Amino acid sequence: MFDLAQDGRIARISLNRASARNAIRIADWADLADLAERAVAEGARTVIMRSAVTGIFSAGADLVELEALPGDAVGQRRMRAAMCGALDRLARLPVATIAAIDGGCFGAGVALVMACDLRIGGHMAQFAIPPARLGIGYPQEDIARLVALVGPGQAARLMLTGERIGADEAHRIGLIESVAHSAHGAVNNLATLCAESSPTSVAMLKRAIAAAAAGERSGSVYDEAFERAFDGADFAEGILAMRERRAPEFGA
Repeated sequence: MFDLAQDGRIARISLNRASARNAIRIADWADLADLAERAVAEGARTVIMRSAVTGIFSAGADLVELEALPGDAVGQRRMRAAMCGALDRLARLPVATIAAIDGGCFGAGVALVMACDLRIGGHMAQFAIPPARLGIGYPQEDIARLVALVGPGQAARLMLTGERIGADEAHRIGLIESVAHSAHGAVNNLATLCAESSPTSVAMLKRAIAAAAAGERSGSVYDEAFERAFDGADFAEGILAMRERRAPEFGA
């Protein structure tokens, strides 16, 4: 389902299940989180999520598995727990994560890209969240991420109607950060910039952004992290690099 390629500080995880338009099975979720964590353990400072299949990012959850869930309470809980657990692990990675979306991105595929820090859509990207068209719901954690990105009104529009929108509209409402002719090409510059940033700062800022999105405006944990950073090696290197008019070279 997933291929991992790592080039120095940048890792690329590609969805590669062409026969099912990159539909994600229950067991695939843990594999995805495992690969992302492995990439970080092996030195990646940026993780890109992309598709290896032309024209589709992900069709969402695997319909064959969904059709088997009626009457299976254990399977229902397993499906929700697998999806939510993997996306929480992805969101908690201490490095930058960027989704490159060229083609269709639907249902659980949207949940996947929302768990990333940044989302870049190609001009052919399309998005839809169709649970109301299937008579089901959406995990609360993913609804929270959607509302944080687009607000409750646009979240209601997308979820209650299942409307399909293009890249420009997704950008307008805040579901993605930018639109490019090719998302795969556009993410490379962002990934390089993130990989060159201080890993200490990236991890600290990601925690603070997540807290702010959850409604936290202040907290001693974040205040202490901000203050301690001035004593760190990364700050010393950043200041020195600025004075020497060169790019900083942060350690592990």
